[in-house]
Amino acid sequence: MVEKAEKDLNFEESLEKLEGIVKKLESGEVPLDDAIKEFNEAMTLAKSCDTKLKNAEESITKLIKDNGDTEDFEVEE
Repeated sequence: MVEKAEKDLNFEESLEKLEGIVKKLESGEVPLDDAIKEFNEAMTLAKSCDTKLKNAEESITKLIKDNGDTEDFEVEE
């Protein structure tokens, strides 16, 4: 099975892959060179997930007015 490039993964796929890497690294059974590669991949995935979350948050905090303009949506606490 051909794996998707990390940039082509959706949020859930990226998170699942990231969780798998974390479990593998936590096992302590990964050789150092492989652990470094896995860590770098995990950091790339974490950054991708963070970016996707920020984009989602930005898009759901905008309201579209009747005239088509957007306005920030804020919840009063």
